[in-house]
Amino acid sequence: MIKKLLPNEVIAMRVAQELSDGMLVNLGIGLPTQVTKYLPNGMLVYLQSENGLIGLGARPPEGMEDEDLTDAGGVSVMAIPGATRIDSALSFGLIRGGHLDRTVLGGLQVDARGRLANWMIPGKMAPGTGGAMDLVTGAKRVVVAMQHVAKGEPKILEECTLPLTSTRPVSLIVTELAVIEPTENGLVLRELAPGVSTDEVINATAAKLIVAEDLKPMPIMRDSNE
Repeated sequence: MIKKLLPNEVIAMRVAQELSDGMLVNLGIGLPTQVTKYLPNGMLVYLQSENGLIGLGARPPEGMEDEDLTDAGGVSVMAIPGATRIDSALSFGLIRGGHLDRTVLGGLQVDARGRLANWMIPGKMAPGTGGAMDLVTGAKRVVVAMQHVAKGEPKILEECTLPLTSTRPVSLIVTELAVIEPTENGLVLRELAPGVSTDEVINATAAKLIVAEDLKPMPIMRDSNE
């Protein structure tokens, strides 16, 4: 019997298909880091971290952590062969200079124009923006990886109620229900997750969706990296 996929697994599997060999990619904290599990065997993607590392690898075995080798969230990582350490100025120079092929970020909200809010909950203790503003503004393509609904409330809205991360629209929104592309004409529903109907996505979305004429099933593929 095939195990039912968890929402975050569906999202990470689909986002992995937005990456290709040789890309320079920044993965945000949390869900986006799961994307590496589903990269095809043999694909080499250079993961960059704002704190100055290019060539992030997996988490080290327990007891082998190096306190000086962490990702931007402070989580211990290993480095792949050929990895390099750089200072923050050069790291953010790569981001702001448009040299990142992709950034994958989590999201609290996205509005009808594709603008992301992902860094602050007013009135509550929460991490600061980190490099998110720079990443959304500077990366060639920005992919938002997030669950469609949180605590019963849609996360895709006509207008964000949380502070915007950037006024630049993101390139793609991937949830456990669908793939949605922000365009000049509005949010276009491009793909449906397995077992999900168009009406389910529309009902779970608080912004108007344009259903693509060539609406497709979301390609979800397991990989031996799991």
